Amino acid sequence: MGTCENAGQKEKVPEQVLKGKVMANMFYEASTRTSSSFMAAMQRLGGTVIPFNESISSHMKGESLADTVQMMAGYCDVIIIRHPSQVRSKLLLSKLPEAGNQWRGWCWGTPHSGLLDVFTIREEIGTVNNITITMVGDLKHGRTVHSLARLLTLYRVNLRYVSPPNLKMPQAVKDYVSGKGIPQEEFSSLEAALPDTDVLYMTRIQRERFENEEEYKRCCNLYVVTPHTMTKAKERMVLMHPLPRVDEISVEVDSDPRAAYFRQAECGMYVRMALLAMVLGKY
Repeated sequence: MGTCENAGQKEKVPEQVLKGKVMANMFYEASTRTSSSFMAAMQRLGGTVIPFNESISSHMKGESLADTVQMMAGYCDVIIIRHPSQVRSKLLLSKLPEAGNQWRGWCWGTPHSGLLDVFTIREEIGTVNNITITMVGDLKHGRTVHSLARLLTLYRVNLRYVSPPNLKMPQAVKDYVSGKGIPQEEFSSLEAALPDTDVLYMTRIQRERFENEEEYKRCCNLYVVTPHTMTKAKERMVLMHPLPRVDEISVEVDSDPRAAYFRQAECGMYVRMALLAMVLGKY
């Protein structure tokens, strides 16, 4: 299996292509991988980062999102933003004027995860065609699986969905995928979907999306990958997860060479390096 470290060779970036460029990292939601990988990507390419902490920003004084972004646009060349309201963020994007020649780009969060996931699959397997990808867990709220399912319609794949009845893949996503001619199947059992799976894409049951604690508890441990589970999978299967994980993948699985989730997280940095260089006109 491939590794993103070999592909990216992070210690051998040939030139500081973004030297002198500044990125604003504006996160209104908790984040480890997306925020840190964007910062690492910018710094590895020679640029600098303006960190943004909502809790000590003027947001706490009542400043609007639009005003904050307009102001930050004057300080930097590219803005990375994660906001709990995607609708509000998209509306802002459609109305935001350019701040002279200083503001150069906008990187939209969730689609990046689809790109890094496809890149990871290609690195691990060697192709993204003629494979079966099984997505498991909270498919209703999981923005990463929504993005990945749509992006995978560019390839020849089979998609399988495993989830509780109340957390199924949204109909809008399934309609989009079926409109592209991609086969889809739904399962309630991971064991039933696993034997023919080439990529097993686990997701956590998102506790913060539940209003009822009891409903969350009924769903949270339905699908758990253990070393025993992996004995039922293909020898060349790839296990992915957008992270953070909670209980859905046992830590004992980490030593399995098929466990690619930490390599997947590293791949995110290389994809974001490429995106930043492209957005800022270097390629």
